[in-house]
Amino acid sequence: MTNDTLLPRITVPPPGPKARAIIARDALVTSPSYTRPYPLVVERGEGACVIDSDGNRFLDFAAGIAVCSTGHSHPDVVAAITEQASRFLHMSATDFYYEKAVELAEKVAQLAPVGSRAGDARVLFTNSGTEAVEAALKLARYQTGRHLALSFYGSFHGRTMGALSLTASKTIQRRGFGPMLPGAFQVPYADCYRCPFGKKPDSCDLECVDFIEEFPLKRTAPPEEVAAIIVEPVQGEGGYVVPPARFFHRLRELCDRHGILLIADEVQSGIGRTGKMFAMEHFGVKPDIIAVAKGIASGMPLGLCIARADLMSWPPGAHASTFGGNPVSCAAALATLELIGGRFMENARRQGERLIAGLERLATRHTLIGQVRGLGLMIGIELVKDRATRQRAPEEARRVVAEAFKRGLLILTAGENTLRLSPPLVIEDLQTDAALTILDEALTAVESP
Repeated sequence: MTNDTLLPRITVPPPGPKARAIIARDALVTSPSYTRPYPLVVERGEGACVIDSDGNRFLDFAAGIAVCSTGHSHPDVVAAITEQASRFLHMSATDFYYEKAVELAEKVAQLAPVGSRAGDARVLFTNSGTEAVEAALKLARYQTGRHLALSFYGSFHGRTMGALSLTASKTIQRRGFGPMLPGAFQVPYADCYRCPFGKKPDSCDLECVDFIEEFPLKRTAPPEEVAAIIVEPVQGEGGYVVPPARFFHRLRELCDRHGILLIADEVQSGIGRTGKMFAMEHFGVKPDIIAVAKGIASGMPLGLCIARADLMSWPPGAHASTFGGNPVSCAAALATLELIGGRFMENARRQGERLIAGLERLATRHTLIGQVRGLGLMIGIELVKDRATRQRAPEEARRVVAEAFKRGLLILTAGENTLRLSPPLVIEDLQTDAALTILDEALTAVESP
């Protein structure tokens, strides 16, 4: 690709006439429950760019909600999909065997930070992240004989009923669907920018972990009945929040002391996005179970529930999935892991450092920026009305997203007032710098009277 094709180009103010026509058709037949932050109609994609139906080129820093890890239609992934599709499209790994599924499980078992040694893991295939979380919750209940589970405020674990019961990000996600799954409790997350206990990083004694011991485990959730604590290593929908490493060490100690299983929801943070294959590796703590999806297959639907081998010992029929481990998705995942482990994971680390440094420079010029945080290419920019009070700026965040779109940059929000940057792991210096320039312009437009 030439420099010209790496950068955004807006020739028709979006949405153009072709996009407007498709959006009008969509309004007649598609569920209104979908959230569309801006009128993008995608025609095709290549690398870190997408082209809309009117020929506008956008720099994609959303990546299909952190899914297109190797960029759009990477030729190696497309070749793997095409080759497998020419052989067979489906057989069901629940009932039959095929080598691609075995090969992927072997690869993931070697990479996943569970168990006492590499390869000490087993894999259950699902279609999505929410299904991987459901499988993790079921496995924890089955193996412990307990029925309670703890998750964190700000968390997003999915929209099916079990995963939704653990989700505590926005009321709109739960409103009208009650009652939730019995036995799900929420506790405060280690958000050092907005500590619910009023602490600063230098005065923090992990009161958020003490809270678990002092309140739910003593008053409403007897520890001998708690099957699992599920945690996102970096909160996604909660605002791309990065906790301190000692938070996870204390969680691990608490779980071990009470015989509780620790589940890491790596649906958004996993598969190289943070500069390591799994975000939990940054903190030096091994969970018992990991849920993975999104970036694992570069856009093909696939989820994984990965657990210590001694835990994933339930009998045939206990849990399965007709489409989980689809052979085409497995082929895409194998190609994806090869690419990410080869050079894209290191690129995520390097480009993440470049982005954060650039954003911190922007923070010196834009008072809307309250905090820049992230790991690798999972970066959050929290916008505030006032840095001293840290009053949230949700409307301003939505306006920055819209201004960026008009200029050819695709971003999304996370939480109430955070801009999330989750581009494909293939982005180049030129594209990182272009994104920073557009963000500078978008912030200026919103801040101007």
